[in-house]
Amino acid sequence: MIGIKDLYSVLTAVVPLYVTMFLAYGSVKWWKVFTPEQCAGINRFVAIFAVPLLSFEFVSRINPYKMDLLFLAADGVSKVLILFALLCWANFTKRGGLDWSITVFSLSTLPNTLVMGIPLLKSMYGDDKEYLMIQVVVLQCIIWYTLLLFLFEYRETRTEVLSKFKESSVSSKNCCSEDEVINVIATTSSNQQQQQQQQTAQNANKIAPDQSQRFRPMVAASMEGEGKELHLFIWRCGCCISTDGTSTTCEKQSVQAGQREESSSTAKGVESVKQENVENASIPSSFSPSMLLKILRKVWLKLVRNPNSYSSLLGLSWALVSCRWDIKKPQIMENSVTILSSAGLGMAMFSLGLFMALQPRIIACGKKLALYGMVARFIAGPAVMAIASIAVGLKGTTLKLSIVQAALPQGIVPFVFSREYNLHPDVLSTAVIFGMIVSLPITIVYYIVLGI
Repeated sequence: MIGIKDLYSVLTAVVPLYVTMFLAYGSVKWWKVFTPEQCAGINRFVAIFAVPLLSFEFVSRINPYKMDLLFLAADGVSKVLILFALLCWANFTKRGGLDWSITVFSLSTLPNTLVMGIPLLKSMYGDDKEYLMIQVVVLQCIIWYTLLLFLFEYRETRTEVLSKFKESSVSSKNCCSEDEVINVIATTSSNQQQQQQQQTAQNANKIAPDQSQRFRPMVAASMEGEGKELHLFIWRCGCCISTDGTSTTCEKQSVQAGQREESSSTAKGVESVKQENVENASIPSSFSPSMLLKILRKVWLKLVRNPNSYSSLLGLSWALVSCRWDIKKPQIMENSVTILSSAGLGMAMFSLGLFMALQPRIIACGKKLALYGMVARFIAGPAVMAIASIAVGLKGTTLKLSIVQAALPQGIVPFVFSREYNLHPDVLSTAVIFGMIVSLPITIVYYIVLGI
């Protein structure tokens, strides 16, 4: 059972994170130490340097030859089930989409096992279960964070390709429906020609036949003394003067000219709407195999340049060699890595505080999305984990441990990635902050219920 000492050990791991986040929040909100551009630079430092070195340092310390494969299989099956359900939702439903699939996958499958999971579950189930939590963290770094990066890069590359299709839809005939464009142009031209013919016929009937008066100076009807009161425009067309000497014909023509402009603008509006429809129609709903291959190749090149994609693999490679032949890392290499990796979690929370300070409200995503995030984090994730654990054959304390660790608060690293790629960082930040607040009582409830 959890005692006062156990709670204190959990608080010693969690409270420093909130202190770091509070300092970052105050440095932007009240003290104006950092600008938004500097905040983005700090997050990029965390994503490119601190998190990869933290992953390498953590993974390189494990013993890959003593892994609980059944426990890891349960964790992997639960994540695959959720990913499969989200991809089906994104591809076969109208409301589904890749963006929210990535976010919901992060919310429901990637808990904060390193910071809260290890001290909390160690106090619940004993010191011998600590290594299971370490294995979960290692699997997250090697497989699931890499998969998350792949989804982020694929989404970004796919968005770039779609934007290029939209930009080239006007000039490229192959990407557009030519018949639709021709019909729009022909219809608009014929309507304009009919309107012009009708207006020309009406004007011809109203214009005086005396063409000699087409251009002549306008003189006012009344003259006082020797001065003459001239028209504002010295030379004026003869149509301005009707047969009875009044200037009513030009006024009628001005009304007709306004109608012509109005009809022309209406035609242009119809044409612009049609053009937008043509542009939207030119965007493909699905890519051809060759185009998809090009996208995947571009994603691969981006992943190769991203240190997060191979830092965990390098750490695993070193762990395999180190445990097989009992080779220790040189002290220079050890210190060079730990000097930045030890600041990884603190800098991630600092970046979280900076992001929250830039938002107009504390619950950046709104109450509704925050509630959905809590449901995905504390209900959907543990439920799928329970199904997967029972399916692979976990029993006893290991089964309970697998379910409780799935109910831990939201991980910090997914927020860093979401902000780096600008995909729902408000949702992830809210899940991290409020998840840490409510996770302790929720985890204790799971522990009591499963213990009965």
